[in-house]
Amino acid sequence: MSAADLLADHKQYFHTGVTRPAEWRRRQLQSLLQLLTEREDALTDALEKDLGKSRTEAFISEVAVVRAETDYALKHLDRWMTPAKVSVPLGLQPAKAWTQPRPLGTVLIIGPWNYPLQLVLAPLVGALAAGNTAVLKPSELALATSSVLAELVPQYLDRSAVTVVEGGVDVSTDLLAQPFDYIFYTGGERVGKIVMKAASEHLTPVTLELGGKSPAVVVGGDLKAAARRIAYGKFMNAAQTCVAPDYILTTPAAAPALALALSEAVREFYGSDPQTSGDYGRIINEHHFDRLVKLLDGGTVVTGGRHERSERYIEPTILRDVDPASPLMQEEIFGPLLPILEVEDLDDAIRFIGERPHPLAAYLFSDRDEHLDAFTEQVKAGGIAHNVCTIQLAVPGLPFGGVGASGTGSYHGRQSFDTFSHLQPVFSKPTAVDTLRLAYPPFGALKRKLLRRLL
Repeated sequence: MSAADLLADHKQYFHTGVTRPAEWRRRQLQSLLQLLTEREDALTDALEKDLGKSRTEAFISEVAVVRAETDYALKHLDRWMTPAKVSVPLGLQPAKAWTQPRPLGTVLIIGPWNYPLQLVLAPLVGALAAGNTAVLKPSELALATSSVLAELVPQYLDRSAVTVVEGGVDVSTDLLAQPFDYIFYTGGERVGKIVMKAASEHLTPVTLELGGKSPAVVVGGDLKAAARRIAYGKFMNAAQTCVAPDYILTTPAAAPALALALSEAVREFYGSDPQTSGDYGRIINEHHFDRLVKLLDGGTVVTGGRHERSERYIEPTILRDVDPASPLMQEEIFGPLLPILEVEDLDDAIRFIGERPHPLAAYLFSDRDEHLDAFTEQVKAGGIAHNVCTIQLAVPGLPFGGVGASGTGSYHGRQSFDTFSHLQPVFSKPTAVDTLRLAYPPFGALKRKLLRRLL
């Protein structure tokens, strides 16, 4: 079926009104939970094939995240769908006003390869909760996950409302040429620009979840605790995470001890040889492997650095003596290389971050409230986290999204429902008594005086 025919079928089904009742939305969300529970082994097997993820990491970082989103949506769906009253000025009385969330129609969700399950199904939760039909385009680079989604989604969800389309760039191009009612894209900045340009042809609204160089600033507190939390957030999924700390800023006095603590944390998590660890993943393909190996020359390796192309394995690597102008610092690393750069103090770190494109996340490690307040107030990023990395995404009620080069729009929890809804304003005024006559011309002195008092 062509992309145009597929969209036409979805729009026809949407216009029947089947997807609008709360019962249909709730049933789809419950079926999605059933899929995640009953077919967990198939899903985690696919993630292991694509990214070398252990079953536990696949469950924590993908399956459990979508389950939490779905549970949260089911719990709050009735309240989200309830019209909200809006007060009416005295001069317009008697009248009623309210806002009514309405589904947008048929939405296109394009997922990435790094979290190929979570980042397709989590947006789908919002699309279904809001009463839309959806076309899902998983990444062709995560072939096993794409295949299992194409197989399982039709078995659990309304086949006329949710379709999985597999394929490469040509398939995505055909889909983007269609007049969808909304496009939700997660991926890199380069393709994000292509998506936005294609959407502009039909004035289709978009959410772009991109990335960027998310900094972790360490200026106080327990260095060993900070190191463990940074290493956990960085090296999960072999550091192929959009909100993973991309680099560290710390003071010259703290840098040596922090580098040592990071090395110890890596050994604690993955052993002396992470290549043999069942908990450490692999790079998605040889292209990204080769790109990352070239970046190893950007600094002095403190620990790590070993790699094997046949396994797409790159050891968790800590680097120092990094030039801010090096290629390592000019693009999002998106791999297990973690540069440590030195700054004088927190103010210097904030200036360093501010001189660069806005990141998707920014992390501060400190035990001083004034540091936390200053960082939150002065750093512009998609999101801020204090003394942790990455796990903020596990809070369903906390909106997630970028700003500037790191993306536009947000989702998770209520924000997902709002993203895939049109908040339709409604104003209703009875005709039994025409109080508007006061506003009709001609305007005499008395009318002018009354209108000035009422409006």
